[in-house]
This record gives sequence, C-alpha cells and structure tokens, in this order.
Amino acid sequence: MNISMWWLEMDVSAKQWLRENLRTEDLPDEVAAAVKSSGGGITSGSLTREEWDFIETQSELVD
Repeated sequence: MNISMWWLEMDVSAKQWLRENLRTEDLPDEVAAAVKSSGGGITSGSLTREEWDFIETQSELVD
C-alpha cells in the first residue's frame, strides 16, 4: 500500500517520531508496529527511500 494511504491511519506519536528521526535505519519496535498496523511495511528494519521522501516533503500536508 502506498504511504499516502497508510499514513492517514497511523498514530500521531509515531508520525512525529518519524518526522524527527528522518531516514533512520532501525525503527523502534513501537514505531514499526504503528507502521504495520496502519498498513505499511518495514524493509530491513526501516522504510523505503520513497516513504522517507514522502515523510520529509509531504506528510504534514495530508495530516
């Protein structure tokens, strides 16, 4: 599922953590769980480059 769809479903505290820790390689368990429960996926412990780009440039526009 595209991040623009699952981002809307994710917990606000997880969104904020992702915005404050852009492009981290290892997500904390609670943030990874929030991503998965919203419909997103984790690849090698983190998000894809495209997902990080979305968080950095567009995530606040869709909140």
